[in-house]
Amino acid sequence: MVAGLKLNDIRDNKGARQKTKLLGRGIGSGLGKTSGRGGKGQTARSGVSLNGFEGGQTPLYRRLPKRGFVNVHRMKMYELDFFKISRILKGGLLPKDAAIDKSFLIKIGYMPKSAESVSLIANGSISSPVRVVATRSSAKAKKMLEETGGSLVVE
Repeated sequence: MVAGLKLNDIRDNKGARQKTKLLGRGIGSGLGKTSGRGGKGQTARSGVSLNGFEGGQTPLYRRLPKRGFVNVHRMKMYELDFFKISRILKGGLLPKDAAIDKSFLIKIGYMPKSAESVSLIANGSISSPVRVVATRSSAKAKKMLEETGGSLVVE
C-alpha cells in the first residue's frame, strides 16, 4: 500500500463531475417553461440542421469557386531518414542481420499502422551498414546508404 494513501482520501479532480442542468423547474430558475430553447418553431424542435442555410440566398459554399483536386491515388508515406535509422541502431532495437522494413517500424512504434509505405530520404548521416526495405528512395539517400556498406531493397 502506498504511504499516506487511504480509501477515504480519494477524490475526483476538480471539475471532473458537473451537475446536470435541471430544466423546466419554474420561471425563477432561468431555465423554466421552454427549458432554454427559446420560443416555438423549427429551432425549438429536435433534428434541426440549419448550418449553412442563409435564408434562401445562395450559400457561401456555393458562391465560392472550387479550387484544386484530391488525388485519389495518393499513398500515405512514412518518411524514414538517417536520423531515425541511427537512433534505431544506437538504441539496439535492430536484431542481428535484420532489415528495417514496414513491419519492423510498426513493431517498434516508429511508424503508424495507417501509413501504406516507406520512403527513404537523405536527411542526417549514418555510420554503420544496414539493410533497408522501402517503397521508394531519393537517389542521394540510396548513394549514402551504399557508401556505408548498407543496401536498399525497393519493393
